[in-house]
Amino acid sequence: MKKPYGYFSFVLHSHLPYVLAHGGWPHGTDWLFEAAAETYLPLLNLLFDLKETGIAPKLTLGITPVLAEQLADDRFKGGLADYLEMKIKSAQENKKEFESVGQPHRAALAGMWKDHFEGLRSSFNDRYHRDLVGAFRELQDDGTIGIITSAATHGYLPLLETDQSVQAQIKCGVASYEKHFGRRPQGIWLPECAYRPSYQWASPLGGEKPYLRKGIEEVLADEGILYFIVDSHLLKGGRAIGAYLDRFEALKVLWQRFAESYQPREEDKEKFSCSVYLAGSEGSPKTTAFFARDEKTGLQVWSGEWGYPGDGWYLDFHKKHFPGGHRYWRVTSAKADLADKHEYDPAKVDEILGNQVHHFVELVKETLKSHFERTGEAGVICAPYDTELFGHWWFEGPRWIAGVLKRIAQDPEIELTTLGEHLGRAQPRGVVSLSEGSWGEGGFHYIWFNDWNRWTWRHIYDAEKRMIGLVKSSPRTADGKLYRILKQLARELLLLESSDWQFLISTWSARDYAEGRVVLHTENFNRLAEMAEKFLGGKEIGDGDWAFLDTLERNDCLFPNVDPSWWL
Repeated sequence: MKKPYGYFSFVLHSHLPYVLAHGGWPHGTDWLFEAAAETYLPLLNLLFDLKETGIAPKLTLGITPVLAEQLADDRFKGGLADYLEMKIKSAQENKKEFESVGQPHRAALAGMWKDHFEGLRSSFNDRYHRDLVGAFRELQDDGTIGIITSAATHGYLPLLETDQSVQAQIKCGVASYEKHFGRRPQGIWLPECAYRPSYQWASPLGGEKPYLRKGIEEVLADEGILYFIVDSHLLKGGRAIGAYLDRFEALKVLWQRFAESYQPREEDKEKFSCSVYLAGSEGSPKTTAFFARDEKTGLQVWSGEWGYPGDGWYLDFHKKHFPGGHRYWRVTSAKADLADKHEYDPAKVDEILGNQVHHFVELVKETLKSHFERTGEAGVICAPYDTELFGHWWFEGPRWIAGVLKRIAQDPEIELTTLGEHLGRAQPRGVVSLSEGSWGEGGFHYIWFNDWNRWTWRHIYDAEKRMIGLVKSSPRTADGKLYRILKQLARELLLLESSDWQFLISTWSARDYAEGRVVLHTENFNRLAEMAEKFLGGKEIGDGDWAFLDTLERNDCLFPNVDPSWWL
């Protein structure tokens, strides 16, 4: 058997901010239940189904620590069971309603939704015993997939003000991964694929002298992380193809402010997104391997203009029927408003999916063959996407993934791989200096730092410095009560640092909720910091403060092993 032209790995990044005990509908735990029902359960089903047919998908799955903590929480497990029952009941009610008003096709779709959610209920309760994290762990333990970690709460690492804060986000991510998956992680998804090398860094808020910062890869190397993922423009220049602009109208408005000043770097034709490189910063011997996103295959899914999910026969995401929130309409066309959507017809979908699977796999093969002929190297296509795109945003997406994996598994010219496996067989082409940036439109930080959300960073920066000062001032063997305060202080800081708040503010998708969460965690942090300062000063802490701490420990109870010394 001849060797393949190259290798392919889906890289799915699974993440939601911490929403348990922080609201329900429309913003809060329903996000988590929707993602689990529409994406995580269908993904598990397709992975186990492929495994049972003898196919190892070799998918590289990112699960952020904050998501893993929520999926393992009993509040989530009970809540998802109730959510699935609600979806089943509402589909039954929809069916009766549509039958009574003479809409037989829509009534049949309601029956489809009833069967669909009953199947998900069975999978959750019987196939996975309500333990989604354990199910993913089983798939990694038997070599079916690889799982990578991320920063603890998806903090936007290049803009955090202190190296200690970057370090704490990564250390917490590693510790949480070890707890849930029983081993240390090989790879990491940097939030928003955002990277910063070492240089004399100045706060974007101004007012402070520049000072030397560690490169992100140095922090990763210190924690034993072997690889991360970047957008291709950070490696070789060229236009940065954003991942979100087509999905959020507010970002298009925001981007207009930055578009005129955006000048892409000239593309370096001697660097290849199918190759593995080491990232390094000047003056440091520490390096970490990285994979670059393949832009051609990426656009086939991400592009709002001609990407696969935009096909007119696919289920429309936006138009929903209440009660229940089930969807009965198709995309119809890119220009169709909600009133012009036609009814969904599942019978039309299989042929379209088959054609798109064939097109994608041929593109993968063509790309790898071209790379092999040019370099003599069996390269790898790193195809990273948000997991929630498949099933949640794009209902047919899990079936498309399954189709691609089946077809590649049967093709002798391509081989499925996890990124960790490929790193073990590949020889990095050398050490390179990566540019700073992200996978946002324009390739930089504007989505997470702009006039709409810059105020959030003042609170984050103040909390970072206050946290470091309190940890330095505390005895290494801190009193049990002080240690409780410091641990919860750490949790509130990590939650405050979540990049989701800036993203939701910029996209206007849940702006009030995000702003409220920034305010809440800032207030929680400051009150806890005052308690710690009282304790260190020998002052009495009142019963109300201890009751406040008790409440936070119940509500924001993620990362039970968080260690304040991570901020030293």
